[in-house]
This record gives sequence, C-alpha cells and structure tokens, in this order.
Amino acid sequence: MMDRRDILAGAGVLAMAAALPSSVLAAVPFASKRPAKEQRRFVSAAVEAEIARVKRKIGDPELAWMFENCYPNTLDTTVETGAVDGKPDTFIITGDITAMWLRDSSAQVQPYVHLAAEDADLKHMFQGLIQRQARCILIDPYANAFMKDPTARSNLDWSQVDDTDMKPGVAERKWEIDSLCYPMRLSHAYWTRTRDKAPFDDTWSQAMKLAVATFRVQQRKDGPGPYHFQRKAAAPTDSLPMGGYGAPTRKIGLIHSMFRPSDDACLYPFLIPSNLFAVSVLRKIAEVHREARGDTQAAAEAEALAAEVEAVLKEHALIPDGKGGQVWAYEIDGFGNWIFMDDANVPSLSGLALIEAAGRDDPLFRRTAALAWSDRNPYFFKGTAAEGIGGPHVGQDMIWPMSIITHAMNSDDDATIRQCLRWLKTTHAGTGFMHESFHKDDPSKFTRPWFAWANALFGQLIVDLAARKPALIAGHI
Repeated sequence: MMDRRDILAGAGVLAMAAALPSSVLAAVPFASKRPAKEQRRFVSAAVEAEIARVKRKIGDPELAWMFENCYPNTLDTTVETGAVDGKPDTFIITGDITAMWLRDSSAQVQPYVHLAAEDADLKHMFQGLIQRQARCILIDPYANAFMKDPTARSNLDWSQVDDTDMKPGVAERKWEIDSLCYPMRLSHAYWTRTRDKAPFDDTWSQAMKLAVATFRVQQRKDGPGPYHFQRKAAAPTDSLPMGGYGAPTRKIGLIHSMFRPSDDACLYPFLIPSNLFAVSVLRKIAEVHREARGDTQAAAEAEALAAEVEAVLKEHALIPDGKGGQVWAYEIDGFGNWIFMDDANVPSLSGLALIEAAGRDDPLFRRTAALAWSDRNPYFFKGTAAEGIGGPHVGQDMIWPMSIITHAMNSDDDATIRQCLRWLKTTHAGTGFMHESFHKDDPSKFTRPWFAWANALFGQLIVDLAARKPALIAGHI
C-alpha cells in the first residue's frame, strides 16, 4: 500500500529536464519554473511586489531564481478559493497530495501573513483558510488531514482501512498536537497583522474551544480518552501499540501526542517540542479570544492550560546534555525514560524558535539546537553533498532541506548561513525547488518534487535574510 513516504520522483524530474533541447537550457539557464500567469491558482499583488523587492536584493542568480520559484509556490499551485454560507473559503493542498493538512496549510501561508493588511485578495484568502480550518477541527479535532468535500470519504490509499473513528471529510486521522497548534498560530499572526475580526466568528470560537478541550482530554488524567489508531502497514511507525492508544505514560499533566509532525508514531507519547508549541499558541489564542471577541473566559482557560503544561515541562522534560548542562528531551514517558533526537519536521527541537516556542537567544534553546545538530542526534547525517537532519519517515541518510533552512534561520553567523545556502543551492537537483528530502551523498535521489511547505520555508528564509543579513545575500553564494 502506498503512503506519503512512497511519493518519489527525482529521476522523473531530471529526465524531463534532460529532454529539453540543450540550446534552450543554455539560452535560459534560470528560466522561471512558475506556472503561466493564467494557470496560477491564486494571485496576490502584494506577494508579486514582495518577490520583485526581495529578488532585487539577491546577488546570486541561481539563488534569486530559486526564491522566485519557491516563494509563491503555495499560491501558484495549491490554493483553491470559494465561499461557504457567503463567507470566504480556502482549501490548500500540500502539493503532490490532494488533501489539506492543518499543519502544512498553515505553514505554507505563514510567509505571506505580513503582507495581508495591504492586499484585500490576500486577506480574503487568509479569512477563508482560518474559517476552513475551524470547520475541519469541528469535524474531528483528532484528524491531521482533511478532504475538500466535508462529506467525502478519504481518497488517500493508505488510510482506507485504518482502525479508528474515521468521519466523513477526514483524509487521515493521526493525532498530532501540532495539528491544532498551527491554526492557533496562524489565527494569531493574522490578527496581529491585520486587526481584522472577520474570520473570528462563532464557528472559529467553537473550534478553538474544542481544540483546548482536546488538549485537556489528551492529558489523560481521567483515562485514555476516545482516540485510538491502528494501521496494517509495513512501517511500524504508521501504527500505535497497546490497542491503538500508544505506549504507557505516567499522567503528569503533559499532553499526549500519538504521532510526530512527520506523521510517524511517537516512541514516548509526551512529545516535548509539540508540548512547548502548545504552551506558546495557547497564550497566542488567548490574546485573540480576548482582543478580537472580548471572550475573557476562553482566554483564561487557554492561559491556565499553558501555565500548567509549562510548569510540568520544566519539571520533567529537561535532561543532561553530557557537558554539565541541560537540554530539552525530544520525548518522555513521565516515568523517567526519555530519548534525545530530533526530526526535521517542525515542531522540532531545532525549530522551536521558528514557531516562537522559544526565543532565538534563549540559552536552553541554543544548547538544545546545537546538540540536535550533532552526532548525538541519530538522525543527523553528514555526507559529501550536505549535512542536516532527517528522520524515520524516509529513512537513513536522507536529509530534509527543511532542517538546513531551520539551521540557517537559527543562526546569526554569516559563515554558517552562507554554508546552508550553498547546500540548498547544490541539492535541488536542477529543479529549482525544495524537496522533502535528498540523499546525503547524491541529491539526484530525492523525495517529493512538489512539497509546498518546504518551498514556503525556503522563501521565508530569503525574506528573513533580506531584512536581517542584506549584505550576505547581495553577493554570490
């Protein structure tokens, strides 16, 4: 049975490129890979102006070409807009999978949120996505991915016979804390940038309250709760032990997550990066409840849960770094068992600053991220093409560009950032886009040629560097 990890297309893309006449390739070495204007799924004047503004600051022609391809990729290829009950509706696929992940759809548009206030069309797109995500959460707060048609059965081959409570409209039902965190973060980002109350209606309020209530249930203080999941699959990380409820835990007040943001099963159900993310977004959503709706009770409930989880994290989730200090664990079980590793998918230990779950200059975060970018992390790979973090999802020796981008965004060191940009430049295999992963010694072996989240994150990096390190990107990399 095919699943996300089986979507491979490196050779096919290279073959298509090889089929072009050499005279064409030579004449236009960096021809745009964007769809023709009339074929783009969504067009924003503000995003087009941002592309032009940032591209003028980039001195390296290949880097500029990659930015122009990647930054608008979500809008160009994955957005479908419409209306539901007279209100904007936006459905965003991941790329080569035609379902909407709550995580991916939020992360894919994050690089545009700073432009929303100046573009009415972009505002409507964000309004529609915030509303769509709210309706999805109300269908099932435990699902990670949804169908465009809320009455449809999943069309994903790998989720057809999962042993779980599959509802109409759900594409996949892997319980991941971050699936609820990302819509909270997006709502807050949109609110703080626009002060537009339009998407924050009663439907949104009900969804956010259900999300907080789901976090409470998944503390499992009063029993295992309603969620269970099992799948017959070749990969053990696609299913859960113990009758589908996951490995045993001591109920210490952390939120259980059955799967990581990679959609791989947790070894220990207290996934620390996701609990830290939950603390951050619970406070963000409290701000939106209070300011956009005047709902002080909902705000107080979110803040109370954030304070509780934060206190437990500080008590139970810090582990020795082997150098006399402490770092965050990746997963714990509450009995004193823990693992240290990192996965490229965010929330990760390396990506805590990227999602505002830690400050970039916080010493604890810096130590943790440094240890994750080392041989202490079993999924840190060094090869002849690059070095970076992968994860179990696509296997040994496969580096995710997302990890290299995150490493660059964490850094203030010009040499480190320049090296990351060089790795990204030399591992896209001639496609001009970011991939899910590539082999550490052979970038022509890659997974997912159309992966909008990674493209969005690369665009976000370049926009960040244009503001933070303009001199660095002004020359050749």
